[in-house]
Amino acid sequence: MANNEIRLQKFMAEQGIASRRKSEELIREGKVKVNGHPAQLGMKINPRKDLVTVGKQKITFIKKRKMIYVMLNKPRGYVTTVSDELGRKTVMELLPDFGDRIYPVGRLDKDSEGLLILTNDGSFTNCMTHPSHEYAKVYRVTVRPGVNDEILSNLRNGIEIDGRKTAPCEVTVLTTEPNRVVLEFIIHEGRNRQIRKMCESQGLEVARLKRTSIGSLKLGMLKQGDYRELTEQEIKKLLRSAGHKEN
Repeated sequence: MANNEIRLQKFMAEQGIASRRKSEELIREGKVKVNGHPAQLGMKINPRKDLVTVGKQKITFIKKRKMIYVMLNKPRGYVTTVSDELGRKTVMELLPDFGDRIYPVGRLDKDSEGLLILTNDGSFTNCMTHPSHEYAKVYRVTVRPGVNDEILSNLRNGIEIDGRKTAPCEVTVLTTEPNRVVLEFIIHEGRNRQIRKMCESQGLEVARLKRTSIGSLKLGMLKQGDYRELTEQEIKKLLRSAGHKEN
């Protein structure tokens, strides 16, 4: 029966519980049980026979699930999470019931807006969020009061955040007005509030931050608060832009 076995975190991701990395965290935290016993990271299970629970939730094995891939134009004021213990509005309130649990791929903070991907495909999420990903993310950032060559050079070359320097990135001035500049950032990292922290280190106030593309996927004309499902071609292009090698 060994051929029916699968690593626990992979099973959880495939069943839409969380991404593979988040599933590993849940296992480490002791929140996952197999047949009533605490699970161990890396263990294998037989989905047809073993009972897996996360907290009080039983994971029901679904052999063939429809994979869902959605892009959302997130407005400001919504947190990027499935649920929020503080009672804040979440991005899930902007989406219909797709008949399966979907969750965000990566994050945009509460005050940021723009392109966000959500899915129930754990393997896709793992590929798009792995630290070795190669794709670019583009942001349109409005800052105050203004920038000079030194500030631009510092941003492009990297800023030390929480004891670690950011990777070099592209920063372009799009428009300049009195006491206001619009910049375009192209980064390949995904650290928490990275662009905001980079700007703050240079004495800049971020008035607006909007993500306009992720890899090959562009926000385009999608209205704020609206969503649409991705095409098969868009999904394949995204995976290629993240460095996924097709079999």
